[in-house]
Amino acid sequence: MQNNPFIASLEIIGINPFVFVPESILQDIFQAAGKCKSPIPVRGMVNGNPFRQNLMKYLGEWRLYINLAMLKDSPKRIGEIIEIFVEFDDSDRTITVHPQLDKAIREDPVAVKNFENLIPSAKLELIRYINNLKTEVAIKRNIEKIVSYLKGETDFFGRKIGR
Repeated sequence: MQNNPFIASLEIIGINPFVFVPESILQDIFQAAGKCKSPIPVRGMVNGNPFRQNLMKYLGEWRLYINLAMLKDSPKRIGEIIEIFVEFDDSDRTITVHPQLDKAIREDPVAVKNFENLIPSAKLELIRYINNLKTEVAIKRNIEKIVSYLKGETDFFGRKIGR
């Protein structure tokens, strides 16, 4: 972990709690990452709890967003001073497509085309959603929904394909 812990006041933009990372730590992260463009994968600790997250630049400022997994009730703790360690995370973060989802998409040329045309974050959202399901029934049911969505037949969580 980063040798230099820092303390910061938990702030919020929209609905997203975050902290600003000190410039000296940002420079260490940029050097380790070999880039200074968002997103940059980082790991660290918030009040002693480990996390993996992305460092993001928004409105010209680098922010470490503090989600509920990192800090319990974070949206209700705005203004609280928290202790943070953060460093570049060079570990592999590849998330594989669930084999049943991959097979179902590959069986339909329209689904393949639309899946390949999704922005990376939308693809990742679908992949993570299926990967987090626990039962075969839920996996099968939601793969059917995703394929229907990719074929333009229905929406998925209120989204239509192409929007």
